[in-house]
Amino acid sequence: MTETPPTFPRVPWLRPSHLVAAGVLALFGAGAFAIVSVTRKMTEPEPPTHEIVLRDRAAVITAVRDLARLETVSYHVERVVDLRDRQQRLFGLVQSEDAILLVAAGDVTAGIDFAELRDGDITFEEPSGRVTIVLPPTRIFTTAVDNERTYVHTRRTGILAERNEELETAARREAQRSIEQAARESDALVRARTNAEQTIRMLLRATGHDDVVITWREE
Repeated sequence: MTETPPTFPRVPWLRPSHLVAAGVLALFGAGAFAIVSVTRKMTEPEPPTHEIVLRDRAAVITAVRDLARLETVSYHVERVVDLRDRQQRLFGLVQSEDAILLVAAGDVTAGIDFAELRDGDITFEEPSGRVTIVLPPTRIFTTAVDNERTYVHTRRTGILAERNEELETAARREAQRSIEQAARESDALVRARTNAEQTIRMLLRATGHDDVVITWREE
């Protein structure tokens, strides 16, 4: 006995033309979704890319100065600069500020400048062989902020405040000033004098002058 395959009831309203129409609608919907997705990606703002370009410019030497300095001490100083630009509006009724906290590091060098020696500051006595030297006062030669170790810790601009574009520059100037001031308030100049005396005595002894008298000229 041969089995008859099962038959399903025909749906009177489902025709081949309906299936074709459904397929066309499905394809149209997928295409529309793809177009909307691509359009959205094209219209959404993308994060900007940054490229720092350095244009080579010719350097111009404006001055040349011969130096005769003996650097005898170097200090490394770290400072925190808290600088605020306080702003007032509406006749002082509204107050706000632009603030920066700069962590700064710098180096200070000090010593003596032999260019300040005067005639008669170095004398040699015969037959004792004594050398008498009058040295100029110790100076702070350079104060340099170390850009590799200096950074902005925080920068806060109030809602009603204008951002001061010169605030970081002012903070770096203050950092340089305070670093030099810290070196002056320490024993930098005293240590520079002590090291200078030791260096000069060592150099003169190397030339056979053991009797050396060193004095310092006051400002």
